[in-house]
Amino acid sequence: MSRGRPPPLVTGISPKEGAAWTKVTIRGENLGTGSADLIGLSICGHNCLLTAEWMSASKIVCRVGPAKDDKGEIIVTTKSGGLGTSTVSFKLLKPERIGILEQSAVWVDEFNYYDMRTDRNKGLSPLSLRPNNPLGIEIDKGNFPLKDIEVTFPGMSGDFTSENFSATWYLIENHAGSSFEQLKLAAGNLKKQANKKNEGSLAYVKGGLSTFFEAQDALAAIHQRQDSDGTERVEGSMTQRLEVILNRASDTADALFQEVLGRKDKADSTRNALNVLQRFKFLFNLPLNIERNIQKGDYDVVINDYEKAKSLFGNTEVPVFKKVYAEVETRIRALRSLLLEKLLQTPSTLHDQKRYIRYLSDLHAPGDPAWQCIYAQHKWILQLMQDCRDEFIGGQRARVGALDLEGDTRPSALGRLGHASSLKRGGSLQMTRASNWRFETPQQVQFVEKLSDVVIGQLPNFWKLWISYVNGSLFSETGEKSGQVEKSKKNARQRQSDFKKMIEEVTHRLVKLVRGALLVTTLPQGEQSLYGGWQHKTELPGTWITQIIHTVRACYEALSALEIPNDLLQVIQDLLLDLRVHCLMVTLLHTTDDVRCLAQKEDWVVDNEGLTRLPSQFEQCVVQMLQSLKEPLEIKSGEINILQLDQVQDQATELCVSIMKVFVSCLEELSTNREGDAAPAQSISMDLSSPDGFKNTPECSGPTSEQRLLIVLSNCHYLERHTFLNLAHHFEKHGLTGTEKITRMSIAAVRNLDEKLFDAYIERRADPIAGSLEPGVYAGYFDWRDCPPPTGVRSYLKEALVNIITVHAEVFTISKDLVPCVLSKILATVADEMCRLMQCVSSFSKNGALQARLELCALRDAVAAYLNAESSASFKMALDALPQLYSASEKKSLEELLNKFKSGMRLQLTCFQPACVQPVKR
Repeated sequence: MSRGRPPPLVTGISPKEGAAWTKVTIRGENLGTGSADLIGLSICGHNCLLTAEWMSASKIVCRVGPAKDDKGEIIVTTKSGGLGTSTVSFKLLKPERIGILEQSAVWVDEFNYYDMRTDRNKGLSPLSLRPNNPLGIEIDKGNFPLKDIEVTFPGMSGDFTSENFSATWYLIENHAGSSFEQLKLAAGNLKKQANKKNEGSLAYVKGGLSTFFEAQDALAAIHQRQDSDGTERVEGSMTQRLEVILNRASDTADALFQEVLGRKDKADSTRNALNVLQRFKFLFNLPLNIERNIQKGDYDVVINDYEKAKSLFGNTEVPVFKKVYAEVETRIRALRSLLLEKLLQTPSTLHDQKRYIRYLSDLHAPGDPAWQCIYAQHKWILQLMQDCRDEFIGGQRARVGALDLEGDTRPSALGRLGHASSLKRGGSLQMTRASNWRFETPQQVQFVEKLSDVVIGQLPNFWKLWISYVNGSLFSETGEKSGQVEKSKKNARQRQSDFKKMIEEVTHRLVKLVRGALLVTTLPQGEQSLYGGWQHKTELPGTWITQIIHTVRACYEALSALEIPNDLLQVIQDLLLDLRVHCLMVTLLHTTDDVRCLAQKEDWVVDNEGLTRLPSQFEQCVVQMLQSLKEPLEIKSGEINILQLDQVQDQATELCVSIMKVFVSCLEELSTNREGDAAPAQSISMDLSSPDGFKNTPECSGPTSEQRLLIVLSNCHYLERHTFLNLAHHFEKHGLTGTEKITRMSIAAVRNLDEKLFDAYIERRADPIAGSLEPGVYAGYFDWRDCPPPTGVRSYLKEALVNIITVHAEVFTISKDLVPCVLSKILATVADEMCRLMQCVSSFSKNGALQARLELCALRDAVAAYLNAESSASFKMALDALPQLYSASEKKSLEELLNKFKSGMRLQLTCFQPACVQPVKR
């Protein structure tokens, strides 16, 4: 833009400060050549061109707009001079708005007219013009939640136009971060506002003082003129004319302002009505507020408002107040019904129950809501327990896993061992059923656990509700005495017996339901159909009954912790006693079945001591049984030792003896070879010189019947010497009585079996050897009276020795401890047979006597280590039956032949030497 003149310069403004829309005069230089040349005017950053009036090149008149800045420059822009500058500034003041009904000593510019109907910036009531900041300091709102403030100041308000205005609330809400100095300044501002209000009339007079002086001078001049004329009473005089003029002016003024004054009177009446509504708005708004607070769940607010309304308008005679208060009562009755419905609704927490009872008490509900709640909870608990039983009986409960009902539905005591190590000898336990076992918690166990959860979950709150009812804390959390609290205590004392019956009914129902699931025969005949119905379910093993005992004990302890009297819980103790006894008996019976099945697990694998795994498995089975009985036999607080009951002692002892005898029967069954899977009996007449002597008896074919007898005999010896003694120690350790009787009868049974099996084996092995002697002696028509000179021991005796060696090897392979007793018994039979044969010979020739003495001495010397008194006596009698050797040559010949025999069979006869040789497994 090409400039033809210098830029505008503002050098002065009048006035220098003012509120928005103040008319100002701007003076300066080069302010334009005309209105068309003025293209811009801003004061404090606000564009004032629309209100600008160009007067001359040095004067412009305009109005100041509502600028954002409190103080700023005056900038004039012209086409001819461009953007100007300013050497002065203007201060924008915040205007004090004056209402149409307020007094003012000066004329209020209509441009600043304050229309209350359009001032809705803060949503204020037209009845009260409240300032935005009555303290006059900066507002610093805190972070306090409004709900916390309402709880701290119930029934109060932070609105300073409210009847319940709380200054503390207002300060916390609007000036939480203000300093103490700022608050002192705010207090000074409040004092100034109060003084200003008191001095309002005086200020009004001061502001219009010149007007009053002018009016006084005019009245004084009129009065002086009347005095000088003396015509105030003359018709047509100036005074009369003046009166007419004044009356006419008054009438004109009345006509002029009649509408305004009428509106003012109407506004005054409306204001008075609104003041009444404002004063009693609490009552008029109460029905609606009750509805809103009920929907929000603010029952405390409803009760406080109701109590306030009742104290203010409960006995009012004003018809409009009575009508509104009747509506309030209608809403309160509906609230009582709602709270009572919520109170009796199930399920509900103890906190909600107490809260609803306190609300109903504060609302003066009829009856006794607390007792109604207790009665409803009692019925609900009983119904929950019965529904729990019906749910399981009806099969509606979802199953938690797969179960093969056609198979064995309980893990054996042996199966529960898992991979536990053997107790005594380090054997490994083979689990044949664990891989096929599909586990599931039985229905009865699930039922008892859920039933216990119901009782433990509901009865404590039920008991605490009664305690609160007794001590009055339902109606007063602080414990202060009141009429309602005393009334509650009185009602509780009258209903103690009723509540005791309720607790008894719950505990008896619990016990009957558990008995119906596990001990239905202990219920009366008439109650078995009501609480039973579990007959189609599988009988539980001891492990699950132990878990049930644990659950019932936990339930008892939880109820005892509530300080419920012991006489009310005695039925649970009786149930625990019966369950513990039942668990003991069932465990012993199931262990008997498990022991009976051990025979099927015998693999006939013999260790270095001549034992199979069976004794160890039996011991583990019994020890596992005792360990599973540890919890049922444990004596908790208030319980008795079931093993001190005579009947239980006798039954437990008999069942323990039965377990031992069943195992002995298993051993006997294994020894009889009823399955027919044993290898055929092996001839003992074998040539040990052949390397294929044992080729026909592979291990895979299983042991022979004679080997089975030896294995079982070895197991019997171990049972007698170790297993039964170990079990007796375990019985005593776990508190079982009758240990001496159990041990005595067990040892007697195993000894009886041992004797029977030993005789059977000796009969099988000794008889063939003894029976082969006589045919061997007389083989080849041998005659003692006519025989050649002896050249050595004949073959029959060697064969007999080989057979004895075979028996020795067989026994030694199984158990070296059995060798002495077995060989002694067999040799006694052989010696007796040889004695008989020698005594039956009528006469011996010289060679025959030498041959007979050679063979007897060879046999005796070969097995000397295993001869007992009986066999030694038989050899002596046999030698005495022979003619004596008198010549030295015969004795020398006998000695040489004996040495030859011993030298020739030195290797075979080594097994009869007493040297300690470790057995070798085949």
